[in-house]
Amino acid sequence: MSYFSTLRQKAGLSIPETAELLGYNERQVYRWESGENVPRRVITDKLESLRLERCPATPEHSFTFIDLFAGIGGLRRGFDAIGGKCVLTCEWDKHSQQTYRANYPDDEHEIQGDIRQLHVDDIPDHDVLLGGFPCQSFSIAGVSKKNALGRPHGFACETQGTLFFEIQRILEAKRPKAFLLENVKNLVNHDKGRTFAVIKDVLERQLGYTIKYKILDAKSWLPQHRERIFIVGFRQDQGFNFEDLQIPDVLKGPTLKTILHPETGEEAPEKPFTDGNIGRVSDKYALTDKLWAYLQAYAKKHKAAGNGFGFGLFTPEGIARTLSARYHKDGSEILISRGDSRNPRRLTPRECARLMGFDGPGESNFRIPVSDTQAYRQFGNSVAVPAVRAVAELMKPYILDYHEVEEVILKRA
Repeated sequence: MSYFSTLRQKAGLSIPETAELLGYNERQVYRWESGENVPRRVITDKLESLRLERCPATPEHSFTFIDLFAGIGGLRRGFDAIGGKCVLTCEWDKHSQQTYRANYPDDEHEIQGDIRQLHVDDIPDHDVLLGGFPCQSFSIAGVSKKNALGRPHGFACETQGTLFFEIQRILEAKRPKAFLLENVKNLVNHDKGRTFAVIKDVLERQLGYTIKYKILDAKSWLPQHRERIFIVGFRQDQGFNFEDLQIPDVLKGPTLKTILHPETGEEAPEKPFTDGNIGRVSDKYALTDKLWAYLQAYAKKHKAAGNGFGFGLFTPEGIARTLSARYHKDGSEILISRGDSRNPRRLTPRECARLMGFDGPGESNFRIPVSDTQAYRQFGNSVAVPAVRAVAELMKPYILDYHEVEEVILKRA
């Protein structure tokens, strides 16, 4: 990776944006990007000033945390918001690393890759461990697919399920005050509850942490039905209780209208997602006649067979299904109606950023430096940021006021 490319990514700029801001054509920027040409100092200085302008200094922190299986930083956003400082990031996927680096350019540490190669001596001391460990082995869809293919799942899945034990290894070595783990709802019921029993045994009996867990549905905060389990642990019991969590009324949650491009000129155009003077969604997100006909026929076939398979078609007043990592394939789980005369469309990556809470309604602050395919995968694999933030806020006083309870042994005289 060239020095120019590193600066561009840290600034969270796409190549077209970089070309426009620097006053050069995209072909020249690609030459600098690839290292074919070396830009003059005045160019890199200008790019560095753009980076600093877009990424102001962060405030002082009150505790530290590490971000494991970090993805694009969804768990991190909740703990940044309550004054934490990330001191280590671990994420194996190179495309997710690119998005992470673009949104957290001021980190003083490099992103680590394979957690299995991460030596505990290289992990700094920290107060909180965050880990959204891989969930495909435990999800209902993942289990069904693996069963159909005759493949193992859960802890029998060597490539994903056993990665939980990497968390155990790090907790055992570093003994942070607290942790937050996140996974799919089905983790509790997987393998008739045996998988979760193993996890609880490791965290409570073997490691000695006091844990609490709760399944939260993102539709209390976002227009998406997305149930996930959050597991909170403290090295010693601090009195933390999920019953104290203030959850907004799910019946009064926002609708898709709050995350969609208004296409009325109220929002500035953002290529390649929208174009024109009024920010109209690009035509590339509309389903082709062939794909739309296929999805309708597929849904009709399964409906006749009594199955629930099919596409999900929503109006701006609706609440979406769960956004998944497979959304890039055909977008069928969340299609946006454009009226009877036009084919529906997929969400744009920017709308996905809002659907997951990385951006607020009408915002376009989260940097998306990757292709649409990679962006859909990344958002589909991530977490509902407002739900994480609510849990982080609940944990905050227990993290900051953490106290060890010493054992007092009374000896008889």
